Amino acid sequence: MEGISRTPYHSLLCGKLAKGCGLCVQGKKMVVFVTGRCAQRCFYCPVSEHKFGKDDAYANEWKIADPTNPVELLEEARLTNATGAGITGGDPLANIKRTCEYIKLLKSRFGKKFHIHLYTPLRLVTREHLDALYTSGLDEIRVHPDLDDQSLWNRIDLARAYDWDIGIEIPAIPGYEAKTRALVDATHTKISFLNLNELELSDTTTPHYQLESLGFLPKNDISYGVAGSETLAHNIMEYARTKKLATHFCTARLKDGVQVKKRLIARATNTKGAFGEATGEGTLLFGCCYLSELSPSAGYRKKLACAGKDIDKKLMIAHKTLLTKKIQNEVDARKKRILLPLPLLRSHIQTLKDMTLVPAIVEEHPTADGFEVEIEFL
Repeated sequence: MEGISRTPYHSLLCGKLAKGCGLCVQGKKMVVFVTGRCAQRCFYCPVSEHKFGKDDAYANEWKIADPTNPVELLEEARLTNATGAGITGGDPLANIKRTCEYIKLLKSRFGKKFHIHLYTPLRLVTREHLDALYTSGLDEIRVHPDLDDQSLWNRIDLARAYDWDIGIEIPAIPGYEAKTRALVDATHTKISFLNLNELELSDTTTPHYQLESLGFLPKNDISYGVAGSETLAHNIMEYARTKKLATHFCTARLKDGVQVKKRLIARATNTKGAFGEATGEGTLLFGCCYLSELSPSAGYRKKLACAGKDIDKKLMIAHKTLLTKKIQNEVDARKKRILLPLPLLRSHIQTLKDMTLVPAIVEEHPTADGFEVEIEFL
């Protein structure tokens, strides 16, 4: 097996990259958070307190309003040009029925080549659950063994009865080199690949998350990556190479600067509409006009949620008035504002202000929540 190489997407690789990862680094994988329920309590788990323990589902950042009718799941896949999905949680096996339904739905809509991988701890891995996953069409399973407890490691053997790719995915935890080597020793003949993720600090307030209290520190002032994680990963990769086990170290920079960015670029292109402009950074630029009583300021999201039919009526009046002035525009009903081409916005600032509208150039994420990155009032 060849040595460790640095990839163009800021990670380390020794051997062949797993198929799921190959699609992920292209921004082609949709993240399906199928449930926040989980029987395990990992001290490094980054899942937020808003998701952990709750039986909610998300397609990327988009919360699925009715998990029994996941229209958002299919729409998000379409809007991001996804050719595959990674199913995660929580533990997807904690709601095996929903997990299998989503796998079947995605395969039915996008075809058998739509590649689906799944992450799960070993606690709920049983023959019955694996049968259900395999029958549903799962292509790749990634197990997450507890490095502090070897008692369940042999459950990996159960997954070998099926014709799918099997891997292990765990964080590279400083101080855990001996335990991670022991895992490699116990499993290298049973799996196709080992994925090591850069350990990251989290803002979660779940009680089981303990990285800071255990003394883990960021590697620098601008990263959530933990000091020592990459060094540990490199050592484990060298060791796994002696066992001829393909290994990949996925960095925080890869996740944010490559995977998410490419996915957002695709979504921006597909959601910009008639008046938006997609940037090369995966954001959207809009020319916007706000009603004076509903322009972005403190409490903006709460005001949006409480906006009634009187706001809709005012927006429609402004929309029609602008059309009579030959100013092309449309009403953004979701965010209670008027959109117009940026050149028109810049050339009619005074007209818009005379109508008591608040003109602004808005840069925002192309995600379901439309988070505003920057607002420049004109």
